[in-house]
Amino acid sequence: MSESNFNAENHVTAVISHLVKPGREEGYEEWIKGIIPVAKSFAGHLGVNIIRPQVGVRQDYIIVLHFDNNENLQTWLNSTVRSEWIERVKPLIQEQENVQVNTGLETWYELPKRPQKSPPKRYKMVLLTWLGVFVTLVTVKFIIGPLLNAIHLPELLAQFIIVGIVVWILTYLLMPQLTKLCYKWLYPTS
Repeated sequence: MSESNFNAENHVTAVISHLVKPGREEGYEEWIKGIIPVAKSFAGHLGVNIIRPQVGVRQDYIIVLHFDNNENLQTWLNSTVRSEWIERVKPLIQEQENVQVNTGLETWYELPKRPQKSPPKRYKMVLLTWLGVFVTLVTVKFIIGPLLNAIHLPELLAQFIIVGIVVWILTYLLMPQLTKLCYKWLYPTS
């Protein structure tokens, strides 16, 4: 799908978790390598993030799928080809997959709903978001600001463009990485 057709308002994310059987990790990694290109071939696919298990923190694999709208996501989730891939993975996982569909900014912090997981403390989400917004805003204004000034855009329009770029960077690039980097702090084991 081209970027020009993307509508952030309709963006939807599926967060899928698999608890892989001990000793079957290599086969699961091969399965991931096979299913990702298949998912990418579906209309509306915007990207995928894989969060691998962390010893002593989390045992499951998390697959975060981004689609341009719910209809395209549901087409993928309900497709015959995906069902065939799920049949292939069943011998490698301990339990049925957990699929959670999210829209909006909650996907920055939420992992699949599991009984042992509670959401991060709000103050932690505030601090991490504050850090992400600050770094992104300063960087974007430093890089894009002079260009917008050079073409003499009205100040309000220039700010509108900068905010749009910041939100896009936060949603697709920075917050997923910050969440992974700060995972132990956001989701303490105690």
